[in-house]
Amino acid sequence: MAAKSATEYIVHHLTPLHAGEGFWTLHLDTLFFSAVLGLVFVLTFKWAAERATSDVPGPLQNFTEMLLEFVDTQVKDTFHGRNELIAPLALTIFCWVFLMNAMDLLPVDLLPTIAALEGTPYLRVVPSTDLNATFAMSISVFLLIIFYSIKVKGGWGFLKEMMLHPFGVWFIPFNLLLRLVEEFAKPVSLALRLFGNMYAGELIFILIALMPWYIQPLLSFPWAVFHILIITLQAFIFMVLTIVYLSMAHASH
Repeated sequence: MAAKSATEYIVHHLTPLHAGEGFWTLHLDTLFFSAVLGLVFVLTFKWAAERATSDVPGPLQNFTEMLLEFVDTQVKDTFHGRNELIAPLALTIFCWVFLMNAMDLLPVDLLPTIAALEGTPYLRVVPSTDLNATFAMSISVFLLIIFYSIKVKGGWGFLKEMMLHPFGVWFIPFNLLLRLVEEFAKPVSLALRLFGNMYAGELIFILIALMPWYIQPLLSFPWAVFHILIITLQAFIFMVLTIVYLSMAHASH
């Protein structure tokens, strides 16, 4: 394939379906797939809960119980406060981010081709390859961190922690600068880590799709198998860091 057409192919697959201009631009495909996958998560667990039995459990009940036990163990090992929100939040983050990442395993041209038949010029099907989506999730976590820091420690206690740690009262400006950098680094690192890994993975799938058809299976299948580890690991890291950050917000010095 010519360089120009290859470039156009890559740009096409990485361009979101959007509406609006400037700051108010909406990435419609990201919003749609995020909402659909969130609904899949909620309805699946609701269906499993409604059909839960004390007799011999079915495959779905076994799977959901395994996930619940896995997340509950992570929360017990990492979170050292008392908050009934943390475990459901961790479960939601892990499952939702995993489902968004798993869209990367679909054939690169499948959904964009179907959408093109309906007259849709662009369609990016992996929400976590959109920086807007990863930052939206990380900023939500950041707002929870600030909320619980103030709720648990009080407004004055939170300000004292910001100003007096780690070097005491004589270095308040320096302490404050360090804490501001530390706090703002949390949502930035959460968002960029997930985005960078998933964007790179999607780009590799696109590059493989540019190769001759007889080479594609030799490369796409091993990369897809390895990518299962990546999408699971990224969901796990996002969940664990969220738990750690909220545990720090609940800790008083």
